[in-house]
Amino acid sequence: MTPLFAFFATLFFVGILGVLTGYFLKSFFVMRTKENIEGTIAKMRSEAERKASEILTKAEQQSQSVLARTQTEIQEQKQEASEARKRITSKEEYLDKKEQEIDTLKKETTHINKEALENRSEQKKTLEKLAHLSEKDAQAQLIALIEQDERDALLARMRKLEQEGDDAFKQKAKDLLVTAIHRYGNSVENDIMSTSVTLPDDETKGKIIGKEGRNIKSFEKEAGVQLIIDDTPGVISISSFDPIRRAIAKQALEELINDGRIQPARIESVLDQTKKSVSKMITKKGKAAALDCGIADLPDELVETLGMLYFRYSYGQNVLQHSVEMAHLAGTLADQVGADSYVAKAGALLHDIGKAEDHAVEGSHVDIGRRILRKHGISEEVIKAMQSHHEEYPYENVEAILVQVADAISGGRPGARSDIANMYIKKLDGLERISQSIPGVESAYALSAGREVRVFVNPEEVDDYRAKKIAREVAKQIEQELKYPGEIKVHVIRESRIIDYAR
Repeated sequence: MTPLFAFFATLFFVGILGVLTGYFLKSFFVMRTKENIEGTIAKMRSEAERKASEILTKAEQQSQSVLARTQTEIQEQKQEASEARKRITSKEEYLDKKEQEIDTLKKETTHINKEALENRSEQKKTLEKLAHLSEKDAQAQLIALIEQDERDALLARMRKLEQEGDDAFKQKAKDLLVTAIHRYGNSVENDIMSTSVTLPDDETKGKIIGKEGRNIKSFEKEAGVQLIIDDTPGVISISSFDPIRRAIAKQALEELINDGRIQPARIESVLDQTKKSVSKMITKKGKAAALDCGIADLPDELVETLGMLYFRYSYGQNVLQHSVEMAHLAGTLADQVGADSYVAKAGALLHDIGKAEDHAVEGSHVDIGRRILRKHGISEEVIKAMQSHHEEYPYENVEAILVQVADAISGGRPGARSDIANMYIKKLDGLERISQSIPGVESAYALSAGREVRVFVNPEEVDDYRAKKIAREVAKQIEQELKYPGEIKVHVIRESRIIDYAR
């Protein structure tokens, strides 16, 4: 045997011995682990059975306790039900007894009434035999005697009461009106047709006019007013029959003067901004008027329409101020006569709301106002109160009469109104309405106290020949529809603007 063979043989036996030793050691450890796991499982099973037993015991105890309480409650409820049945039985017996007593009383009452009627009939027959008159004849003779004796006295008394009533009613009406007028006194604000703007120097007049008059032409076209520039130092006048245009033009012109940049593009920009500012002021005026009269639940759109009346005038009287004054008068009268103060004030405040849109909508301002109020969900009682102030509709409630009385008081005060101013405004409004009714016209403005109307046409739709025809059409319609002294000049302006940008 060579040494190398002996070495490999030894190594082989050692390997087999190691494998057997590892196998026996692994089997030993597996057995030990299995015993430990089985012991743990047995211990856990024992613990679980113990806890389950405790839970079952506790549940049995609780169920017995609940069962005992339930049985006790059932016994108590049975006892209460038994007592209730006893009480009901007792009450039923009592009611039966009372019913029997009532039946007995009814029978006795019927018998007594029958006897009374028989006795009364016998008495009437006896009296008729003695008096030789029937009951009706006796009543008629008695009434005739009383009427004959007291007729003159009654007539005299009735005449006296009637006269006293008329005097009292007249005096009461005077007292109501005097009290209402004294409790609300307001100044009269009359309409004016022009507004002045102060200039820092005479050089500003040249800036406003511009090269070849382009600035003043652009301003008058965009604002719809006429700028009057004369030799008066430091002053320029804005003329227009429309107070809203005058207010916009004045604010815009003052801003342009302060800014110093006066040219057509800047004029358009400032006028657009000013129109938005005046729109906010209109809303503010409407809210202030509603709050002043205690009518705070009007829709926002209606409040804005109400604010437009700040720039409207009726016979020279400011319509918003007139409406607020009427609301206070009508509310005071309603309080004194026991009418609905809110309905009276709301009807008076909104009575001329149609005048805010009568220049753009067909119909009288009363009908327009009715449609506006119904559109915004105003109550029918308020609409009934406002619709009768010109007697176009019948008086349907007491508040309608009070609104009409307040209108007469407010408009009838000396100096409150001017017929001339109203006729003048209607003339100017008619000039613009006629001009704007022609197809192709963009805008039209009455100027120079109604002696001139400027009509701006769309240059893309209207050529020079058509512009001449529009001037003739406007002049003819003015001659046919309006009455005026002298003559009215019609300007038709066709202007093209081409704008480009260098970038």
